Order: sequence, then structure tokens, then C-alpha cells
Amino acid sequence: MKNIIFLFLLFVLISCSENETKKVTILNKDTEKEAINVVLNNWHKNAAEANFEAYFNAMSNESIFIGTDASENWNIEAFKSFSKPHFDKGKAWSFKSVERNVYLDASGKIAWFDELLDTWMGICRGSGVLKKTDNSWKIEHYVLSLTIPNIHIEEVKNINKKYDSIFLKKLKK
Repeated sequence: MKNIIFLFLLFVLISCSENETKKVTILNKDTEKEAINVVLNNWHKNAAEANFEAYFNAMSNESIFIGTDASENWNIEAFKSFSKPHFDKGKAWSFKSVERNVYLDASGKIAWFDELLDTWMGICRGSGVLKKTDNSWKIEHYVLSLTIPNIHIEEVKNINKKYDSIFLKKLKK
């Protein structure tokens, strides 16, 4: 009987401990998601305010930025070179997130997200990956895309046809 009581108590303690761990994990994920939202919101804000240093400090040294044009696949240094003249004018670009989904891996060190943005181009989609190092989140990869209503895809294909064929010839060489 003592063995049964002991096993029961042990089971209860383990169950409570696992539940507490799950609560802490959920709480930490919520906290991390909030921190990621702050990083991304500030990143967009820093572009709108032409704060070059703060904008690029949100990105890692290995960061990649993929723009809306098929030719825009930049490492951090190339993206800085492209961006600098825009920032020097006092306003780079203004993207405001109107919807964002953030996801974390089990380790809590890698996050990915997608967002809809209100921009000068209309609604765009941003997506990317962040990595946590030294207790801060850094943007590793960002993709900016135009959204196209499905009913207009044929029109867009026709507009892009000539440019796409030239670009593909370059890539296939």
C-alpha cells in the first residue's frame, strides 16, 4: 500500500511539474513574440524616420533582404549600399504592419513571421526569420512581396512577360 501511495504522489508531483513547465514555456513564447513585434515595429519605424544605424542594427551581419524586384536579393552590405541614398534624403520608406503572425521553434531561438503591410505600393506582404543571440532578436532574412488579387494575375503576367524573359535569360547563362 505504501508503494502505491508513494507512486501516486510521485505521479502527482511529476504532473504538476510538467504543467508548470508548460505554463512557463507558453509565457516565455508570449514574451518572446512581444519582443519580436517590438523589433519589427521599430525596424519599420526606423526606415520611415530614416534612422539608418538603428534600422541596420536590427539586422544580423549575415542578413539577407529580398525586395519586390526579381533582381533584389541583397546581403546586408549590398542592402546598406542600396538603402543609404534613400536614408540620406531624410525618409527611406514607410511600411506599417497591419497584421502579423509570429512563430517560434521549440528552442525559442529561431522565429519566423509573415505580415501584411500598408505601404506606398499598396498592400505588401513581408515575411522573414529572426534569430535570438545574446538576448536580442536579429532579423536574418526578410522578403518583401507585392500582393496581387487573383483576378488580376493574367494582367500582371502580361506586364511582366518581357522583363521576366530578359531576366530569365541572364539567370540561365
